[in-house]
Amino acid sequence: MIALFLALAAAAASPQQDGPPIVVKGPQPAQPQTPATMVAEPVAMMIATFDSNGDALVDRSEMLAGVRASFEAIDTAHTGKLRYIAFADWAERFLGDRNALPSPFEVDRDSDGQITLEELQDQFSRLFARYDKDGSKTISRAELLTYRTAPVDARGPTAGRRPEAKAPPPSGRGRRGAPPPQAPDEKDDTP
Repeated sequence: MIALFLALAAAAASPQQDGPPIVVKGPQPAQPQTPATMVAEPVAMMIATFDSNGDALVDRSEMLAGVRASFEAIDTAHTGKLRYIAFADWAERFLGDRNALPSPFEVDRDSDGQITLEELQDQFSRLFARYDKDGSKTISRAELLTYRTAPVDARGPTAGRRPEAKAPPPSGRGRRGAPPPQAPDEKDDTP
């Protein structure tokens, strides 16, 4: 019995050479992303999807038909109006985020708390005029791009950003000359 125990212990202690060693690799370190100089606003991406004839251009009739279809997809009760929460549902579905622009406050021209199809189409007509830079009555993919000129990092535009932390004033005083807060057990030795 002791001989069997010693044989098992010796077998467990000796390394087995059954195959190649298993090597576990971790993920590669993240590479910083080059800041984008061209972006597409969510509403511009939506307008691009309205190209119904596949010519890579969106004309006003295609855009209005696309806006109507998106509105009707959310207005399932067929009331002809979207309250702000339903508009947020529309924005999430068609723009990718409930807070994407245009905002309901911008679209709701009569400020009645509801957005009609006419108000939404009117907003998109203004957007159409903004994007149709060459005045051709159609919007190309290039016209839907926004060019950034300010430096951008992962936290957004860097121009005009305040430094994250500042050193305390050299006098030991806080803001506006007030003494810094003290812990209860500290005493102020100033006269």
